[in-house]
Amino acid sequence: MPMKVTFLMVGKSSFPFVREGMEMYEKRISRYLSYERIEIPDLSGTSSFTREQVKEREADLILKKLKKTDEVILLDERGSRYTSVKWAAFIEQKINTGCKSLVFIIGGAYGFSGRLYERASSRLSLSDMTFSHQIIRLFFTEQLYRAMTIIKGEPYHNE
Repeated sequence: MPMKVTFLMVGKSSFPFVREGMEMYEKRISRYLSYERIEIPDLSGTSSFTREQVKEREADLILKKLKKTDEVILLDERGSRYTSVKWAAFIEQKINTGCKSLVFIIGGAYGFSGRLYERASSRLSLSDMTFSHQIIRLFFTEQLYRAMTIIKGEPYHNE
């Protein structure tokens, strides 16, 4: 069975161009991998919560979506950084070593709770710059598509 990639995120994108771009790349990704996007609704009524309480409640919702066998990677500013070619090699290595389910997670505005850091096998950073939780979704899907074209030797990535 081929590897499944799940892209799990807190909240829906409010920018039409982000949704449209993601849908375009997700359609392309699905030619190479089993792919699923899961959007967990933003929490409501949190104005009286601390940041830590918000992160814990989001963690509850995220953890409910994970299976014990999922390999979890958090998109986190302190994560590993790759060139596009090395990122493709990372994905290819996961495929070749029999990883069945790879789940990438974007947390809410305040980041992740400690429980999610404990659950994750690694962290991924897409840049030294800080991007909104909206925009990074589009960047991630484009980079996943790019990785697949590099793995397959297709003419999308120029190097």
